[in-house]
Amino acid sequence: MTRRERQELIDKGLLLPLMEEFYTIQGEGFHKGTAAYFVRIGGCDVGCHWCDVKESWLAELHPPTATEKIVENAIKHSDTIIVTGGEPLTWDMGPLTAQLKAKGVQTHIETSGAYKLTGEWDWICLSPKKMKLPTDEVYNKAHELKCIIYNKDDFKFAEEQAAKVNKDCILYLQPEWSKRDKMMPQIVDYVMANPKWKVSLQTHKYLNIP
Repeated sequence: MTRRERQELIDKGLLLPLMEEFYTIQGEGFHKGTAAYFVRIGGCDVGCHWCDVKESWLAELHPPTATEKIVENAIKHSDTIIVTGGEPLTWDMGPLTAQLKAKGVQTHIETSGAYKLTGEWDWICLSPKKMKLPTDEVYNKAHELKCIIYNKDDFKFAEEQAAKVNKDCILYLQPEWSKRDKMMPQIVDYVMANPKWKVSLQTHKYLNIP
């Protein structure tokens, strides 16, 4: 396969830069505690300084992998597949989710929403970032909003984002892991004063699992 042919398949979403895939327990948000198969796609230019998977940023470090192979591996383990990144919407998610849905599994995505929403999703976890805000379409379709709290200013940003999502979207505040001891008491107080919000924790890190 030539470089041009490979790039054409990547552009069509038939090849995706696969960083890693693993079966574990969802640690965050609405589906925490649920067994699921994670597919982590490389490539992200949003650039969160506190990102805990910065090795995912450069897509060229991760091998272009056929969506058929990704699907084949995923359905062996779970009927809930969570696509994360990086930023998976950097790529066309249509072919991947079409194949997953054809196998009868649930498709979830974790995204900043900064790029066009592609793919067919049973659950969209929107985690917006200040550097590149989500598209209107993602705001309208998100099932949960997960705002990361790194400092006190992030509460204001969270409220701005909550005002943009649909009325059925579940709202979560989650402490950035390295700041959890400092920010968690503030999050608790904030949620008690503003009970439309819920607390999300990275419980997988407490469980010491991926």
